[in-house]
Amino acid sequence: MLQSFKCEACKSNNQPSVSNHKDNSHLPDCKDEISLNTIGVIKTMFLEKRAVPRQASEAARIISRIELNSRIFNNPEHSLEGLETFSHIWILYYFHRNQIHLKSKVAPPRLGGERVGVFSTRSPHRPCPIGLSLVQLDRIDNGTIYFYGTDMVDGTPVLDIKPYIPQYDVPRKIERQEFFSPREAPDGEENCESVKTASTSTSGNLVSNVTVPNWVTNCKYLSVTFNETAEQQLQELAVEKKSITEILRADPRSVYLRTKYGSQIYTFQLGENTVTCKFDDQNSIVNVLQVRKVVILGDIPVSDDE
Repeated sequence: MLQSFKCEACKSNNQPSVSNHKDNSHLPDCKDEISLNTIGVIKTMFLEKRAVPRQASEAARIISRIELNSRIFNNPEHSLEGLETFSHIWILYYFHRNQIHLKSKVAPPRLGGERVGVFSTRSPHRPCPIGLSLVQLDRIDNGTIYFYGTDMVDGTPVLDIKPYIPQYDVPRKIERQEFFSPREAPDGEENCESVKTASTSTSGNLVSNVTVPNWVTNCKYLSVTFNETAEQQLQELAVEKKSITEILRADPRSVYLRTKYGSQIYTFQLGENTVTCKFDDQNSIVNVLQVRKVVILGDIPVSDDE
């Protein structure tokens, strides 16, 4: 069977079987492009890419939601049955605001302009602009999923949703005898208690075989302060102070802005409000100057003082 096997592309092109190829470079590409259907859309407070957190954990207090597409399922809420029993979920999505990036190297913000291979980073600028985020599930309301942890812009298309399972998703040290472990339960039949036990019993082995480069772990957070005007505006607008702190302490500026325009005034939109702050790069401080409500005049959003 293996010697006579042909993929669908080979069959349609009347190509010889795989085993008859002496050089795999002559094999036809079975499929260069893949068409995927989006299952829903993510609604967040970030209407623009500016100041969107680089990781979901950097904005753990900001709540967002996924609205499932009723064209995929007539009753989208049926596809979510059982998901409420998990605390965290993986979200796979499409960077719809980014063009396809065909450069093999990118410059992560933490490297200060130094370039590394794109596949050694989580940069959103990729040959296949697909994002992956681990978020905390808040609640499910019919066909809508509410979650904490946001690093997506508003309107991001969702490709898939998967539950986070520590038994499978947390790296652990592989012992030789593990290759002869008992049969795993089929998908969908895992026991919650066994998952908890596995995640607990292997906690001592989590760090032994997990490594990351120093530029990832050596992350310095900024000190975020608010002046009296901003403090008063936060109370008037009922804006959560800690959400703004989480965004700014990780320094959302690009390498270009940080190096060319150091210690500058920086503004970004957060939902219905505009936040204005000033960076002090020498002392690693960012001071929030004001928080204003955005007023829509026609098609042009402006702050309420303009």
